[in-house]
Amino acid sequence: MTVQELIDQLGGELLRGDPETLLAGVADVQLAKGMDLVFGETPAAADKAVCCWASAAVVPVGYEPTPEARMAAIAAAQPRLWFAKAARLLAQPLAHIGTHATASVAADARLHETVSVGAGAVVGRGAAVGEFSRIEAGAVIGDGVRIGERCRIHARAVLYPGTVVGDRVVVHAGAVLGADGFGYVRDGETGAYTQFPQQGTLHIEDDVEIGANTTIDRGALGETRIRRGVKLDNLVHIGHNCDIGEDVVIAAQTGISGSSSVGKGAILAGQVGIGDHAHVGPGVILGGQAGVLSGKTLDTTGTVLWGTPAKPLREYLRELAVLGRLARRNREQGTGNRE
Repeated sequence: MTVQELIDQLGGELLRGDPETLLAGVADVQLAKGMDLVFGETPAAADKAVCCWASAAVVPVGYEPTPEARMAAIAAAQPRLWFAKAARLLAQPLAHIGTHATASVAADARLHETVSVGAGAVVGRGAAVGEFSRIEAGAVIGDGVRIGERCRIHARAVLYPGTVVGDRVVVHAGAVLGADGFGYVRDGETGAYTQFPQQGTLHIEDDVEIGANTTIDRGALGETRIRRGVKLDNLVHIGHNCDIGEDVVIAAQTGISGSSSVGKGAILAGQVGIGDHAHVGPGVILGGQAGVLSGKTLDTTGTVLWGTPAKPLREYLRELAVLGRLARRNREQGTGNRE
């Protein structure tokens, strides 16, 4: 693509250089070569970007390229975002491979003619896969599963029956979608456990990305729903009947217990733990290893929460400081007693 073609699609202003400059990919400033695109978010970073060996750089609005600049320079309000979007446009499309000879596709499965199915993959009875989607090697698509357009189900991912996937969804290797939830009823007399029915559904909306070895359970009697634009890291677990709001970001090793919800735009850092029937409001930010107790509701938009139970960061840090002072005082008193 040319620089001008990218500007036509993404906006921005060409500050200098040839609009017909051809670009083939993106790169780090230190590794860039001809036909690469780089970016600089700050004036200092932009100074380095425009003097590397790339063919074009995205820079902040108001930046003036130095006389030493070697390349086309594009001004954008959010250079990093512009760069990320450009990377998607410049990415080479994967070749259509059809259905591999070793794949197993049920006779009544409905696959668009543009779908690719890798070696050893399984597509069950009544499943449907939309145009330009890819089922990679060893993936298992259960009976009746529906997958939309331009999705990519990576190697050895498993989608259980009752799972519905929207458009442009990426499911990374080893993820398991739609397994039974962890729901049991205990016999008060014998102590034995009987599984509560796990016969609901899982609905993944458009533009969701699900990390490697992440697991999302189906609803028990109802539905688990992952809403549009959610991004899940590797090794995340979401229990049955949960509702994860639009554009939520969840980092690795976070666990969310059944029947909990997370509001639109919330951010959950690594190793966050959320109990059952808890509710995290829109825009809430939970720091690493924060804990939300069962049944608790957090509704503090834009506030960073930390600790267990999760509380505002300043409050958490004050409490840590108090504990530190108490510990020092106890050590000093102990030393004095021994003397």
